[in-house]
Amino acid sequence: MGASRAAVLGSPVAHSLSPVLHLAAYRALGLDGWSYEAIECDEHRLPGVLGSLGADWAGLSLTMPLKRAVLPLLDLAQPLVTRVGAANTVLLRGSRRVGHNTDVPGIARAMRGAGVSPEGNVAVVGGGATACAAIAALRDTVTDEVTVAVRAPERAEPVREVARRFGVRVRLVQLGPGLALQPWDLLISTVPGHAADSLAEQVALGTISAKAVFDVAYDPWPTALAVAAAASGATVISGYELLVQQAVGQVELMTGRKAPVEQMRAAGLAELDRRRNNR
Repeated sequence: MGASRAAVLGSPVAHSLSPVLHLAAYRALGLDGWSYEAIECDEHRLPGVLGSLGADWAGLSLTMPLKRAVLPLLDLAQPLVTRVGAANTVLLRGSRRVGHNTDVPGIARAMRGAGVSPEGNVAVVGGGATACAAIAALRDTVTDEVTVAVRAPERAEPVREVARRFGVRVRLVQLGPGLALQPWDLLISTVPGHAADSLAEQVALGTISAKAVFDVAYDPWPTALAVAAAASGATVISGYELLVQQAVGQVELMTGRKAPVEQMRAAGLAELDRRRNNR
């Protein structure tokens, strides 16, 4: 396989671990001619960046705020992308841009890897693209409904729409008080690290309890929520595992090869350690 280029696009993107994970995969697979970079790109620059990519480009990873903004710029979207309303991956095949979503299977694999079965009382915190992916990942296992906790109910419409597409019933509650109503078998926080600090305080106090907590944040780690959840005896899943698993899907789509998961995971952890030591 000849030289190919790939990149992660987003804003801000300098902190992204995606280059470390993808480059580790290329090294392990012997893809010496492959490169992967981080490109600062917001919604306004996205059409121009996409239009500038030549035939040597294999694909793109997309992070905030581009997962929804890219949809009208795709030539083809996989069914999961259409149903979730977000693409975190674009395969470049000749002049065609094909959208994929590896966040949804990534969330499912991260839960399975931790031995967490998303059954019983499940709550999702947040209403953005990752919350939508979480709802989609829960579609085959949740038997009744998913509680979605948000600060502003009017911002939860994308989540409710995704839930309707997947046949998942959603109960909307206010972030904080609404989560103290019952114990949770699984609590998934899709908000940035410090945005969950008030939630962490309630978990520490015991007003909110969960058997398992999946915090999609990963840097810095552990988050206040992860610390409180672990102290309460809950199983804790880090957002780092989601990052690895969604990158695994992207590597396999872009290269057509089985991703070296352990090498990718180890490379990312080494980079996180390096960043912690330099802070």
